[in-house]
Amino acid sequence: MSSAPPAPLGPEELARGATWLAQALDPTAGEVRLIAMNRDAYRSASFLDDRMLQQPVDAQIVPWTLIEEAMGGDLRNDARWIFHIGHVGSTLVSRLIGELQGVLALREPRLLRDLAMTPPEIRGRYLPPVPKLMSRTFAADERACVKATSFASEIAGEFAPPGERALFMYARPRNYIGSILAGENSLVELRMLAESRAQRMQTRVHGFPRPQNNAGLAAAAWACEMTALEAAAEAMPDRRIDWADFDRMLDNMESALGRIAEFFGFDATPDQLSAITAGPLMTRYSKALEYDYSAALRRDLIAEQIAAHGREIDSALAMLGAAAEKSALLTRALARCGED
Repeated sequence: MSSAPPAPLGPEELARGATWLAQALDPTAGEVRLIAMNRDAYRSASFLDDRMLQQPVDAQIVPWTLIEEAMGGDLRNDARWIFHIGHVGSTLVSRLIGELQGVLALREPRLLRDLAMTPPEIRGRYLPPVPKLMSRTFAADERACVKATSFASEIAGEFAPPGERALFMYARPRNYIGSILAGENSLVELRMLAESRAQRMQTRVHGFPRPQNNAGLAAAAWACEMTALEAAAEAMPDRRIDWADFDRMLDNMESALGRIAEFFGFDATPDQLSAITAGPLMTRYSKALEYDYSAALRRDLIAEQIAAHGREIDSALAMLGAAAEKSALLTRALARCGED
Protein backbone atom coordinates (compact mmCIF):
# COMPACT_ATOMS: atom_id res chain seq x y z
CA MET A 1 0.00 0.00 0.00
CA SER A 2 1.43 3.37 -0.94
CA SER A 3 1.35 6.14 1.59
CA ALA A 4 -0.81 9.17 0.95
CA PRO A 5 0.97 12.40 -0.03
CA PRO A 6 1.35 14.90 2.79
CA ALA A 7 -1.45 17.37 3.25
CA PRO A 8 -0.55 20.76 1.76
CA LEU A 9 0.61 23.35 4.25
CA GLY A 10 -1.47 26.43 4.76
CA PRO A 11 -0.25 29.96 5.56
CA GLU A 12 -1.71 29.79 9.08
CA GLU A 13 0.46 26.77 9.93
CA LEU A 14 3.61 28.47 8.65
CA ALA A 15 2.85 31.68 10.52
CA ARG A 16 2.10 29.84 13.76
CA GLY A 17 5.69 29.05 14.71
CA ALA A 18 9.07 27.50 13.90
CA THR A 19 7.87 23.96 13.17
CA TRP A 20 8.59 24.39 9.46
CA LEU A 21 12.07 25.78 8.81
CA ALA A 22 12.40 27.70 5.55
CA GLN A 23 15.68 25.96 4.78
CA ALA A 24 16.51 26.70 1.14
CA LEU A 25 15.35 28.97 -1.68
CA ASP A 26 15.39 28.46 -5.43
CA PRO A 27 14.94 32.05 -6.65
CA THR A 28 14.72 31.01 -10.29
CA ALA A 29 11.81 28.63 -9.70
CA GLY A 30 10.29 30.77 -6.94
CA GLU A 31 10.21 27.79 -4.59
CA VAL A 32 11.34 27.19 -1.02
CA ARG A 33 12.18 23.96 0.78
CA LEU A 34 10.56 23.57 4.19
CA ILE A 35 11.83 21.06 6.74
CA ALA A 36 9.88 19.97 9.80
CA MET A 37 11.76 20.74 13.03
CA ASN A 38 11.32 20.64 16.79
CA ARG A 39 13.36 22.25 19.55
CA ASP A 40 15.75 19.30 19.82
CA ALA A 41 16.35 19.32 16.06
CA TYR A 42 17.30 23.00 16.12
CA ARG A 43 19.47 22.48 19.18
CA SER A 44 21.42 19.57 17.74
CA ALA A 45 21.96 20.88 14.21
CA SER A 46 25.39 22.44 13.74
CA PHE A 47 24.19 23.94 10.45
CA LEU A 48 20.82 24.27 8.76
CA ASP A 49 22.28 23.96 5.28
CA ASP A 50 22.27 20.87 3.06
CA ARG A 51 24.41 18.92 5.52
CA MET A 52 21.23 18.36 7.49
CA LEU A 53 19.87 16.38 4.52
CA GLN A 54 22.36 13.60 5.24
CA GLN A 55 19.75 12.32 7.71
CA PRO A 56 16.10 11.56 6.89
CA VAL A 57 13.97 14.71 7.08
CA ASP A 58 10.34 15.60 6.54
CA ALA A 59 10.59 18.13 3.71
CA GLN A 60 8.20 19.86 1.36
CA ILE A 61 8.76 22.14 -1.62
CA VAL A 62 6.27 25.01 -1.71
CA PRO A 63 5.90 28.19 -3.79
CA TRP A 64 7.37 31.37 -2.35
CA THR A 65 3.96 32.95 -2.67
CA LEU A 66 2.87 30.77 0.25
CA ILE A 67 5.64 32.31 2.38
CA GLU A 68 4.56 35.80 1.34
CA GLU A 69 0.98 35.04 2.29
CA ALA A 70 1.96 33.47 5.62
CA MET A 71 4.26 36.34 6.61
CA GLY A 72 1.95 39.10 5.43
CA GLY A 73 0.24 39.71 8.74
CA ASP A 74 1.26 41.59 11.87
CA LEU A 75 3.86 39.03 12.98
CA ARG A 76 6.85 39.34 15.24
CA ASN A 77 10.02 40.69 13.70
CA ASP A 78 12.39 40.48 16.65
CA ALA A 79 15.05 37.88 15.84
CA ARG A 80 18.56 38.64 17.07
CA TRP A 81 21.37 38.17 14.54
CA ILE A 82 24.97 36.99 14.54
CA PHE A 83 27.21 37.95 11.62
CA HIS A 84 30.88 36.92 11.53
CA ILE A 85 33.98 36.44 9.39
CA GLY A 86 34.11 32.63 9.67
CA HIS A 87 36.26 30.46 11.93
CA VAL A 88 35.82 32.82 14.87
CA GLY A 89 33.70 30.75 17.25
CA SER A 90 30.29 31.86 16.01
CA THR A 91 28.95 28.30 16.09
CA LEU A 92 30.12 27.88 19.68
CA VAL A 93 28.58 31.19 20.71
CA SER A 94 25.33 30.25 19.00
CA ARG A 95 25.27 26.93 20.85
CA LEU A 96 25.95 28.62 24.18
CA ILE A 97 23.22 31.20 23.57
CA GLY A 98 20.86 28.39 22.61
CA GLU A 99 21.27 26.92 26.09
CA LEU A 100 19.66 30.01 27.63
CA GLN A 101 16.03 29.69 28.62
CA GLY A 102 13.70 31.19 26.04
CA VAL A 103 16.17 31.29 23.14
CA LEU A 104 15.78 29.37 19.87
CA ALA A 105 19.16 29.33 18.10
CA LEU A 106 19.27 28.89 14.31
CA ARG A 107 22.65 28.20 12.74
CA GLU A 108 23.19 29.14 9.11
CA PRO A 109 19.89 28.40 7.33
CA ARG A 110 20.81 27.84 3.72
CA LEU A 111 18.07 30.26 2.65
CA LEU A 112 20.15 33.20 3.88
CA ARG A 113 23.11 32.05 1.82
CA ASP A 114 20.86 31.56 -1.20
CA LEU A 115 19.66 35.14 -0.88
CA ALA A 116 23.18 36.52 -0.50
CA MET A 117 24.17 34.75 -3.73
CA THR A 118 21.13 35.98 -5.69
CA PRO A 119 21.55 39.04 -7.94
CA PRO A 120 20.13 42.18 -6.30
CA GLU A 121 17.52 42.74 -8.99
CA ILE A 122 16.04 39.31 -8.20
CA ARG A 123 16.78 39.21 -4.48
CA GLY A 124 14.58 42.20 -3.74
CA ARG A 125 11.43 40.21 -4.33
CA TYR A 126 12.33 37.63 -1.68
CA LEU A 127 13.77 39.78 1.12
CA PRO A 128 10.68 41.42 2.73
CA PRO A 129 9.29 38.34 4.53
CA VAL A 130 12.67 37.02 5.72
CA PRO A 131 13.02 38.88 9.07
CA LYS A 132 9.55 37.67 10.11
CA LEU A 133 10.27 34.19 8.75
CA MET A 134 13.40 33.91 10.89
CA SER A 135 11.71 35.36 13.99
CA ARG A 136 9.24 32.48 14.41
CA THR A 137 9.64 30.39 17.57
CA PHE A 138 7.71 27.68 19.41
CA ALA A 139 6.33 29.95 22.13
CA ALA A 140 5.48 33.61 22.57
CA ASP A 141 8.09 34.00 25.32
CA GLU A 142 10.87 32.58 23.13
CA ARG A 143 13.08 34.65 20.87
CA ALA A 144 15.08 33.52 17.85
CA CYS A 145 18.81 34.12 17.51
CA VAL A 146 19.99 33.55 13.93
CA LYS A 147 23.61 32.96 12.96
CA ALA A 148 24.11 33.63 9.26
CA THR A 149 26.73 32.21 6.92
CA SER A 150 29.82 34.44 6.87
CA PHE A 151 29.32 35.91 3.40
CA ALA A 152 25.69 36.78 4.22
CA SER A 153 27.29 39.80 5.93
CA GLU A 154 27.19 41.38 2.47
CA ILE A 155 23.45 41.97 2.95
CA ALA A 156 23.24 41.99 6.76
CA GLY A 157 21.14 45.13 6.71
CA GLU A 158 18.48 43.34 4.67
CA PHE A 159 18.06 40.71 7.37
CA ALA A 160 18.21 42.71 10.61
CA PRO A 161 15.35 45.26 10.60
CA PRO A 162 15.77 48.84 11.85
CA GLY A 163 15.94 48.98 15.63
CA GLU A 164 17.04 45.37 16.01
CA ARG A 165 20.31 44.00 17.38
CA ALA A 166 23.20 42.17 15.74
CA LEU A 167 26.45 40.72 17.08
CA PHE A 168 29.46 41.06 14.77
CA MET A 169 32.16 38.47 15.54
CA TYR A 170 35.77 38.61 14.40
CA ALA A 171 39.36 37.73 15.36
CA ARG A 172 42.54 39.71 15.12
CA PRO A 173 44.31 39.01 11.82
CA ARG A 174 47.33 37.17 13.26
CA ASN A 175 45.15 34.80 15.24
CA TYR A 176 42.77 34.38 12.32
CA ILE A 177 45.58 33.47 9.94
CA GLY A 178 47.05 31.06 12.48
CA SER A 179 43.71 29.35 13.03
CA ILE A 180 43.17 28.89 9.28
CA LEU A 181 46.64 27.45 8.77
CA ALA A 182 46.02 24.98 11.60
CA GLY A 183 43.04 23.28 9.97
CA GLU A 184 43.18 20.95 6.97
CA ASN A 185 39.52 21.57 6.11
CA SER A 186 39.84 25.33 6.58
CA LEU A 187 42.75 25.36 4.11
CA VAL A 188 40.64 23.51 1.54
CA GLU A 189 37.83 26.04 2.05
CA LEU A 190 40.33 28.90 1.89
CA ARG A 191 41.52 27.91 -1.58
CA MET A 192 38.01 27.13 -2.80
CA LEU A 193 36.66 30.57 -1.82
CA ALA A 194 39.72 32.62 -2.79
CA GLU A 195 38.43 33.77 -6.17
CA SER A 196 34.92 34.64 -4.98
CA ARG A 197 36.35 36.58 -2.04
CA ALA A 198 38.66 38.52 -4.35
CA GLN A 199 35.63 39.48 -6.44
CA ARG A 200 33.56 40.45 -3.41
CA MET A 201 36.35 42.60 -2.03
CA GLN A 202 37.07 44.58 -5.22
CA THR A 203 34.82 47.52 -4.40
CA ARG A 204 36.03 47.76 -0.79
CA VAL A 205 39.79 47.16 -1.09
CA HIS A 206 41.30 48.35 -4.37
CA GLY A 207 44.36 46.62 -5.75
CA PHE A 208 44.79 43.96 -3.07
CA PRO A 209 47.95 42.06 -4.10
CA ARG A 210 47.68 38.46 -5.26
CA PRO A 211 48.60 36.20 -2.30
CA GLN A 212 51.63 33.98 -2.80
CA ASN A 213 50.97 31.41 -0.07
CA ASN A 214 48.34 30.18 2.37
CA ALA A 215 49.10 32.89 4.92
CA GLY A 216 48.51 35.51 2.24
CA LEU A 217 45.27 33.81 1.18
CA ALA A 218 44.11 33.83 4.81
CA ALA A 219 44.96 37.52 5.11
CA ALA A 220 42.93 38.22 1.97
CA ALA A 221 40.03 36.22 3.42
CA TRP A 222 40.22 38.26 6.62
CA ALA A 223 40.28 41.50 4.64
CA CYS A 224 37.27 40.46 2.57
CA GLU A 225 35.09 39.33 5.46
CA MET A 226 36.10 42.10 7.87
CA THR A 227 35.47 44.85 5.35
CA ALA A 228 32.10 43.23 4.64
CA LEU A 229 31.24 43.62 8.33
CA GLU A 230 32.57 47.17 8.43
CA ALA A 231 30.52 48.08 5.36
CA ALA A 232 27.45 46.45 6.90
CA ALA A 233 27.87 48.43 10.12
CA GLU A 234 28.19 51.62 8.08
CA ALA A 235 24.95 50.79 6.26
CA MET A 236 23.07 49.94 9.49
CA PRO A 237 23.14 53.15 11.58
CA ASP A 238 19.65 52.49 12.92
CA ARG A 239 20.51 49.04 14.30
CA ARG A 240 22.25 48.20 17.55
CA ILE A 241 25.54 46.45 16.81
CA ASP A 242 27.96 44.89 19.26
CA TRP A 243 31.44 43.78 18.13
CA ALA A 244 33.12 40.77 19.75
CA ASP A 245 36.71 39.54 19.40
CA PHE A 246 36.45 35.78 19.89
CA ASP A 247 39.88 35.29 21.45
CA ARG A 248 39.19 38.01 24.00
CA MET A 249 35.85 36.32 24.71
CA LEU A 250 37.69 33.06 25.43
CA ASP A 251 39.68 34.80 28.18
CA ASN A 252 36.45 34.92 30.21
CA MET A 253 33.61 33.24 28.34
CA GLU A 254 31.21 33.44 31.29
CA SER A 255 31.50 37.23 31.36
CA ALA A 256 31.38 37.45 27.55
CA LEU A 257 28.24 35.32 27.34
CA GLY A 258 26.59 37.44 30.02
CA ARG A 259 27.40 40.58 28.07
CA ILE A 260 25.93 39.12 24.86
CA ALA A 261 22.81 37.93 26.68
CA GLU A 262 22.30 41.41 28.12
CA PHE A 263 22.86 43.02 24.72
CA PHE A 264 20.32 40.72 23.08
CA GLY A 265 17.84 41.12 25.92
CA PHE A 266 17.96 37.45 26.96
CA ASP A 267 17.37 36.46 30.57
CA ALA A 268 20.44 34.86 32.15
CA THR A 269 21.32 34.46 35.81
CA PRO A 270 24.92 34.20 37.01
CA ASP A 271 24.33 30.56 37.93
CA GLN A 272 23.02 29.78 34.45
CA LEU A 273 25.95 31.48 32.77
CA SER A 274 28.38 29.63 35.00
CA ALA A 275 26.76 26.26 34.33
CA ILE A 276 26.63 26.78 30.56
CA THR A 277 30.24 27.93 30.19
CA ALA A 278 31.50 25.21 32.53
CA GLY A 279 29.60 22.57 30.58
CA PRO A 280 30.67 20.20 27.80
CA LEU A 281 30.15 22.65 24.92
CA MET A 282 33.35 24.46 25.87
CA THR A 283 35.42 21.28 25.44
CA ARG A 284 33.93 20.01 22.18
CA TYR A 285 34.36 21.07 18.57
CA SER A 286 31.17 23.06 18.09
CA LYS A 287 30.75 22.12 14.42
CA ALA A 288 30.98 18.41 15.28
CA LEU A 289 30.45 17.68 18.96
CA GLU A 290 32.00 14.21 18.73
CA TYR A 291 35.46 15.82 18.61
CA ASP A 292 37.41 17.32 21.50
CA TYR A 293 38.31 20.99 21.22
CA SER A 294 38.94 23.74 23.75
CA ALA A 295 40.15 27.29 24.16
CA ALA A 296 43.54 25.99 25.27
CA LEU A 297 43.83 23.77 22.20
CA ARG A 298 42.92 26.70 19.93
CA ARG A 299 45.63 28.84 21.53
CA ASP A 300 48.18 26.02 21.17
CA LEU A 301 47.35 25.40 17.51
CA ILE A 302 47.58 29.09 16.66
CA ALA A 303 50.89 29.40 18.51
CA GLU A 304 52.27 26.40 16.61
CA GLN A 305 51.39 27.96 13.27
CA ILE A 306 52.84 31.33 14.23
CA ALA A 307 56.07 29.61 15.28
CA ALA A 308 56.21 27.52 12.10
CA HIS A 309 55.14 30.18 9.61
CA GLY A 310 56.03 33.42 11.38
CA ARG A 311 57.80 35.00 8.42
CA GLU A 312 54.92 34.27 6.02
CA ILE A 313 52.38 35.55 8.56
CA ASP A 314 54.34 38.74 9.16
CA SER A 315 54.48 39.28 5.40
CA ALA A 316 50.72 38.71 5.14
CA LEU A 317 50.10 41.25 7.91
CA ALA A 318 52.34 43.75 6.12
CA MET A 319 50.28 43.16 2.99
CA LEU A 320 47.13 44.04 4.96
CA GLY A 321 48.74 47.22 6.24
CA ALA A 322 49.80 48.28 2.75
CA ALA A 323 46.36 47.55 1.30
CA ALA A 324 44.73 49.58 4.07
CA GLU A 325 46.43 52.72 2.72
CA LYS A 326 43.89 52.60 -0.13
CA SER A 327 40.87 51.37 1.83
CA ALA A 328 39.11 53.25 4.61
CA LEU A 329 37.14 50.11 5.51
CA LEU A 330 40.27 47.99 5.87
CA THR A 331 41.94 50.76 7.88
CA ARG A 332 38.93 50.74 10.20
CA ALA A 333 39.03 46.95 10.49
CA LEU A 334 42.71 46.93 11.45
CA ALA A 335 42.18 49.74 13.94
CA ARG A 336 39.35 47.76 15.55
CA CYS A 337 41.87 45.00 16.20
CA GLY A 338 44.56 47.33 17.47
CA GLU A 339 46.60 46.79 14.31
CA ASP A 340 46.68 50.37 13.03
